[in-house]
Amino acid sequence: MDSLQKPGNRPGVAEIFLPKEELLETNRPPIKHSIGLPAEASPTEKRIVIVPSAVSLLTENGHTVYMQQGAGSRANFSDEEYANAGARIMPTAEEVYQADIILKIASPVDKEMEYLHPRQILFSSVQPFTHCKDYFRKLISRKITAVAFEHLKDDSGAFPVLRAMSEIAGTTGILVAAGYLSHPEYGRGTMLGGFPGINPSEVVILGAGTVGEYAARTAIGMGALVKVFDNNIYKLRSIQHDLNSRIFTSILQPQVLLKSLKTADVLIGAIHTKNGRTPIIVTEEMVSQMKKGSVIIDISIDQGGCVETSSPTHHANPVFVKHGVTHYCVPNIASRVPHTASYALSNLFTPVLLRIGEEGGFDSMLRVDSGTRAGVYIYNGIFTNRFLADIYQLPSQDLDLLLAAFH
Repeated sequence: MDSLQKPGNRPGVAEIFLPKEELLETNRPPIKHSIGLPAEASPTEKRIVIVPSAVSLLTENGHTVYMQQGAGSRANFSDEEYANAGARIMPTAEEVYQADIILKIASPVDKEMEYLHPRQILFSSVQPFTHCKDYFRKLISRKITAVAFEHLKDDSGAFPVLRAMSEIAGTTGILVAAGYLSHPEYGRGTMLGGFPGINPSEVVILGAGTVGEYAARTAIGMGALVKVFDNNIYKLRSIQHDLNSRIFTSILQPQVLLKSLKTADVLIGAIHTKNGRTPIIVTEEMVSQMKKGSVIIDISIDQGGCVETSSPTHHANPVFVKHGVTHYCVPNIASRVPHTASYALSNLFTPVLLRIGEEGGFDSMLRVDSGTRAGVYIYNGIFTNRFLADIYQLPSQDLDLLLAAFH
């Protein structure tokens, strides 16, 4: 008998110390969870994350959906549509917040925070520059797991929610500009476009990202003359390729930009920064040299704005005039078309909710889905987003280490 082999066909010492494949748990049983759709506290936020057709799909898969009465009405979805799809209509937000998973557009206000309970999962936008340190402390104290819409990634590393809302914002921005440009009080009484024998309107777009691309696409479709500025040559080349049009493009040279602004009918601010505030690209002096009755749509106002004269407005009172130029600076511009925006959000989040159940729970999904992990900024009451933690000087821990420790 081999000197390393023990009696009874037990493995020898050498075999014991041979490296073996890691045993991982597979085929977790699917779970059913409850999903809450509360009404938005802000009267200017009209979107809802899940539409009735998606509720039907979720309930058919065994999940329970609770919706606060009237939560979809501002997006033109009735309670009856949700009820027919299988949702349970609740009269108060407090009842909806008993669900395992809460989905809402805006971050919860103080009253809503009181309804949150430990180990609950909250999907919402985080809007970091609209909050203070105490806000995040309160959220942490509820011992929940919070996921930011704008930080979620797909398999390609892109931000699907941010892109979808940017596509809508870029298109909507041009349509809004067209309305104000033709307005007798706020505009020049001109159409955004071009006709035989008439010079086309000029649209200047700052930023060649998703917002800028869809703004340019819409403006070109209306017959406008489009000029795009960005300091990223790759983006400028890409936007020409994607639009299949040799539009005017330039890096952000102040003299070239000012020359274009003097003849522009519309300025679209579509500058986006990954961290911090959007830089000021258009100074007040530049605005003062624009044509009277021209229109500025500063979509960058979400991050502070890229035009010096911009200041946040809201859907109830969206514009103001400065130096004879109409400014539209509504942060959540996609909420202007809530029905369309809600469908876009629902198409993104319904598969996520279904997968949470299929993977055997949210924690199980986090371990296999890096895109969802990227969106988590609080995990069971522990701050996990280093960027936000640095801004507000809050302690944070690595989410991957926490997942290993909790399981």
